[in-house]
Amino acid sequence: MQIKNSVVLVTGANRGLGQAFVNALLAAGAAKIYAAARDPSSITLQGVVPLKLDVTNPADIAAAAKVASDVTLLINNAGIGRGSSFLAAGSADAARTELETNFFGPLLLSQAFAPILKANGGGAIVNVLSVLSWLNIASAATYSASKSAAWSLTNGLRGELRAQGTQVVGVHVGFMDTDMTKGLDTPKADPKDVVRQTLAAIEAGQEEVLADALSRQVRQGLAAERGVYLGEAVH
Repeated sequence: MQIKNSVVLVTGANRGLGQAFVNALLAAGAAKIYAAARDPSSITLQGVVPLKLDVTNPADIAAAAKVASDVTLLINNAGIGRGSSFLAAGSADAARTELETNFFGPLLLSQAFAPILKANGGGAIVNVLSVLSWLNIASAATYSASKSAAWSLTNGLRGELRAQGTQVVGVHVGFMDTDMTKGLDTPKADPKDVVRQTLAAIEAGQEEVLADALSRQVRQGLAAERGVYLGEAVH
């Protein structure tokens, strides 16, 4: 599909990667952009439609689907990380919170917007995943599990939506220069570059984006004799 003249809904659009998506979509000539956030007053960009949307709230999702019935591209970007290992105190609560946003949010939004995309010609869904879809590290174990679930969701949606002509794109990236990685002393991908690659993949009909060297390295390592997921590969 073409980005120009598309109608796009971006979740988590008020900062970080979500805001980078909105800026790039404006520059690419999208006809309308619904910039979604829990607090729509936090959307400060001009030329967009601020939309109240807590992706963990089914009522918000239903309301968004009513308002944004012209959407042709859904970008499931909103995500959270609690920085919890599996055996830490409170890890179950951290996992539930992350799953609500990182897995159930995209699931419920995809359910709500799949019929809309079908009615509008097929369109596309983008799910922002992570290199931790494939790995699990102690410092982000519960987050890793939620992104692994989201990767499985992405692959399942791709199969279920193929018949209606809806493209499903999974975006994998390692550390990215956003608030979530603030304070980490490690190479980080530029959100603008991640967005550039993602929009190019949509227009090229591709199904997966490996947005940085780390994600490409880990993806290749999945097929190694000793799979990269068997040992801690990210520090």
